[in-house]
Amino acid sequence: MPHCSKCGTAVASDTAFCPNCGAAQSASPGVPTSPAAAGLSENVAGLLCYLVGWITGLIFLLIDKRPFVRFHAAQSLVTFGALNILSIIIGMVFGMGMMFGGSFSWTGFTVGALLLRLIDLACLIVWIVGMFKAYQHERFRIPIAADLADQIAGK
Repeated sequence: MPHCSKCGTAVASDTAFCPNCGAAQSASPGVPTSPAAAGLSENVAGLLCYLVGWITGLIFLLIDKRPFVRFHAAQSLVTFGALNILSIIIGMVFGMGMMFGGSFSWTGFTVGALLLRLIDLACLIVWIVGMFKAYQHERFRIPIAADLADQIAGK
């Protein structure tokens, strides 16, 4: 089913104007009205939202108006953005500890390194699950990020 190119609302293929925002729709049935114009289905676009983390999430949030894709784009942006910021903060805090005497060190093993590896593992798991669920056209909700994603995507 086609979507409005302006607001993302589902519209009938023979509709001249969007019932939600009033934007003119493509009159010819052969011309798509959304980013699917490039042949990109919702599930593939949802998968691509997670491909390069928060970067592709931001890109798809800005260019795609379909609600399913916007949700996954916003969820990718929130999840990977937060994990990236957390990784930077932990790296700075524990990196400074190593510079000033290594008080967090225990025979070459640091608490900061352990936390960074756990964040990396969380990123990998969320990345794989997010792409897999989006490709299955499932609106998988990551616990904290999904609520923020709903607000960003405009539910």
